[in-house]
Amino acid sequence: MIYLIRHASAGSRGSNPAASDLERPLDAHGLDRAEAIAHELADAGITYVASSPAVRCVQTVGPLARFVGTTVVEDAALLEGRSAEAAVHGIRRLAQAGVTAALCSHGDIIPDAIQTLAREGVVLVGPRGWAKGSIWTLTTRGQDVVSASFTGPF
Repeated sequence: MIYLIRHASAGSRGSNPAASDLERPLDAHGLDRAEAIAHELADAGITYVASSPAVRCVQTVGPLARFVGTTVVEDAALLEGRSAEAAVHGIRRLAQAGVTAALCSHGDIIPDAIQTLAREGVVLVGPRGWAKGSIWTLTTRGQDVVSASFTGPF
C-alpha cells in the first residue's frame, strides 16, 4: 500500500509576505489533522515516509513518521508545481520495491497523479476528492498499483 496524502490546512499565503511559500506552516486546524492522520495510519505497516520539502507537507506527515519510528524524507518530486509524472514514477518505484509508504504532496500534484494512474489502468474506487488532509490509498499487487480509493479529510 502507498498512501498519498494532501497536506493539511496551512495559514494563508499572504499571512507572512516576507516568507517563502515553502516555509508556510500548518495552522492549528492543520496540526490537529496531522495528528489524526498519524492515528488513522498508525497500524498500516508504513515503513517509509516522504514529503514535499514544503514545511506544511513535512508537518503533515511528521507525527506519522514519529509514530511509526522513522523520519520524513524530503522529495522534490512531490513539490508543488512539479510534474505529476515524477510523482507517479516515485510511486511506481515504491510499489516495485514492495514498500508500504506515506507520501505527502499538494493540491496540484495529487489530482494529476491520480488521473495519470487512472489513464494507465488503475481502478478508482469510490468518491474522488483532493481536500486538505485527505488520503488516497493506492493498493498494490506485486509490482503494480491496481486501485486507488479516497478517504478524508479527517
